[in-house]
Parts: sequence; C-alpha cells; structure tokens
Amino acid sequence: MPLPYGADALEPHIGSETIETHHGKHHAGYVKKTNAAIAGTPLADAALETIIQTAADEKDQKLFNQAAQVWNHGFYWHSLSPKPDKPDAALGAAIERDHGSVEALLTALSEQAIAHFGSGWVWLALRDGAIVIEATHDAATLATGPAVPLLVIDVWEHAYYLDRRNLRDAYVKAVTEKLLNWDFANRNFASAAAWTYPS
Repeated sequence: MPLPYGADALEPHIGSETIETHHGKHHAGYVKKTNAAIAGTPLADAALETIIQTAADEKDQKLFNQAAQVWNHGFYWHSLSPKPDKPDAALGAAIERDHGSVEALLTALSEQAIAHFGSGWVWLALRDGAIVIEATHDAATLATGPAVPLLVIDVWEHAYYLDRRNLRDAYVKAVTEKLLNWDFANRNFASAAAWTYPS
C-alpha cells in the first residue's frame, strides 16, 4: 500500500530515509514474501485479514509472521500524521473515564513503548468497551480481534534506528507528542471494528 503522506512529511521527528527504508524495504519485503507464500493457493485472492487468521488457525507461523507484519505496518502508517489532531468528544470521554486524562494515557502509552523488551508493537485499543494499552511481540497483531486497535507504535529498531540510534525513548516521545493520528483513532473508535488493509 502507498504511504498516506510523503516520505518527508513526518520530518523532523521521523526522517525521510527512515520512512523510505521502513516502508520501501521492510514493509515491501513482508508484502513480497506474503505474496510468494500464497501464490497458487486458495488464499491467493483473499483479504489480508483472512490470510492472517488462516495462518494463525493452521499454525503456519512463517506465513503469519509475514502477513501480520504487512497489516501492522499498514496500520502504523495510518497511526501517524504530519498534522496530528486530538481525540474527539466520544473518544476523549472514554479515555478520561478509563485513564483519567489524555495526558495520563499518553504517559502510560509512552512508558509501555519505551519499556517494551525486544521487537514488537504497543497498541491503543478498545477491549470489552474499555480503552486499553496492549503490547505484542514480534509480528503478533490485533488485526483479527478480539480487541479493536485504535493506534499503534512500532517499537522494532528499524522504526527509529537511522534517526535515533538506540534512543527509543526519543522516538517514542516524538511519536506520542507530535505524530499520533487522532483522527484515525476517532474513526476506529466510532466504528468499533478493526481497520481493513487496503486491497
């Protein structure tokens, strides 16, 4: 899928070289390997979410890793914006109910993302009617439920290493303070259904 903005749109917080490498090599590599794995199979024309769920059901870890990473990256690109907004009234009220304030939520989100051990993802999600923060390791995903993902932060090193070297905390701070796409989160919260990867 194409980026929803230019490769330089997130500068100075995330540089164009990072975006071009992350999207054009890492994300594209997962797409290429997923397509190769499903070629000539009943999944060849399936939706990405179906591929992920089938791979999970059949315990095909190799296919799951590639397909889930395609979805996670697509969701991540949409979780960022060069023009971040704020939670709307509905999502803001839910955040205040469950976390006290948007500021408290962002602090907790940042802390989890910084402290996450190894590679993975830290999600803002809707689970059983509550706004929660959840972490997944490696390629694990919220693409197929039961929680509804609202936003995600990629904490694999390739998301920040060219810009920040080993300073994950600086990357996370930039994302949570300057780049979160609250309009995307508002829409996901309103629909109460998982985002669909564009075909």
